[in-house]
Amino acid sequence: MMKMTSAHANKMLRKLNEDKEFWRSKEKEGCFYTASLNEDPVIPEYDYSEVAKNISEIDAKILKIKHAINVSNCTNMIQVGDAQMTVDMILVKMAQLNRRKSILDGMRKKQPKTRVGVAYYSSRSTPEYEYINYDINIVKGEYEQIDAQISVMQIALDKYNQTVEFEVEI
Repeated sequence: MMKMTSAHANKMLRKLNEDKEFWRSKEKEGCFYTASLNEDPVIPEYDYSEVAKNISEIDAKILKIKHAINVSNCTNMIQVGDAQMTVDMILVKMAQLNRRKSILDGMRKKQPKTRVGVAYYSSRSTPEYEYINYDINIVKGEYEQIDAQISVMQIALDKYNQTVEFEVEI
């Protein structure tokens, strides 16, 4: 058993994925070779059993680390403002808020009146305009409120990822 934070676990996962990519590359480069009929082939050094064993061992470590992260994310409660949430709840809520923030960002940037379809080739002689159908100040306020909520969640999540330890069986 090994204790680690989520930040440490994610660094380990990056390293394991780099190692796995190394072995995949060895496999891709070594499992086939080409030779002409009238030449001695240059056979790359490749041992299927060794490559498969290394990839399998790396996958087993990745599985254990990801499982430990998931268990921690679903069981540990974090104080976010005046609410208690698990990491998985925070991640879902942040995704929802970011989608809403993106919509509000587009709405808050709109002009109250915008000319639509400037078509000089058209037979229309009367210009058309698009008007906003909402209070832009309310939209701006909600955008700022959501942005602040996301910041509070992100800070709580960053603190959790750097400080809360969990056990991983490697």
